[in-house]
Amino acid sequence: MDLGGSHATCALVEDKQILACRTVSADRTGNLQSLLPYLGDALKSMRTERNNPTLEGVVFSFCGLVDYWRSRILSTNAKFDDAPTVNLLAWCREQFNLPLKMDNDARIALLGEWYAGRAQGCDDVVMITLGTGIGGAAMSQGRLLRGKHSQAGCLGGHLPVAFDGRRCTCGAIGCAEAEASSVSLPEVCRSHSRFSSSSLAAESAITFESLFRHSCEGDEVARDVVDRCLRVWAANIVGLVHAYDPELVILGGGVMNSGARILPFLQSYVQQHAWTPWGKVRVEAAKLSETAALVGAIPLLKGLAD
Repeated sequence: MDLGGSHATCALVEDKQILACRTVSADRTGNLQSLLPYLGDALKSMRTERNNPTLEGVVFSFCGLVDYWRSRILSTNAKFDDAPTVNLLAWCREQFNLPLKMDNDARIALLGEWYAGRAQGCDDVVMITLGTGIGGAAMSQGRLLRGKHSQAGCLGGHLPVAFDGRRCTCGAIGCAEAEASSVSLPEVCRSHSRFSSSSLAAESAITFESLFRHSCEGDEVARDVVDRCLRVWAANIVGLVHAYDPELVILGGGVMNSGARILPFLQSYVQQHAWTPWGKVRVEAAKLSETAALVGAIPLLKGLAD
């Protein structure tokens, strides 16, 4: 079960193959406890449709700080505020009589790419997910970084890139997420001095899809904002390279639908500005895209990167 900012994806997974999949809107409830019955029903219906296969466990991927060792959610960031009080271990036993493992969603997505996607054969990797927010995860010498307080590696989007920037929902100033994520994009666009004359002003909802479209059509404000976002992401990546010493940086999330515009700039910037005397860090798009965290359930359940 992969729970993000706007929806949850439930799947039956066998090794590297997704056997069945359901999407559940996370907007229908304001908290995790109220969403659990929908998640349980989705899994039960898929299991029935597949003639009740034997299940080995349940994996829960969550968009917040997660204690992997105790299978509990520690903290959220303006999403599912009740999550730290929800006993998912007990719910899983009651509903399915199965063991539960859980972790931060970007960590599990990185596991999926390492197990069956872009990072196969590479044990030193950073992943950034550009979606509603900006997620992150890091692997060093084949082991996921988690840290004593479960924060290591997964706060990549909360590295400051502008000391005098916007206040982030995490409480810090100028985080990459506050400067160039889907949740901050409308404010970033509207703060442009020429926004009122931009074709973006006619959009009912400003998204990265509409931003890149208007930019390609020649709108100067859209071009300025795209360039600004690219610089934010590039600076963010350099910070992560210096912090975690990866050989590969993987970019995932819905923003990568415009990867042809994004990747060349980021690769060039990182090669110019990252201090890596051993060689050049590769910057590549995720291979598994939205299914990475689903496939990553298998190596997490097996403890392959502990």
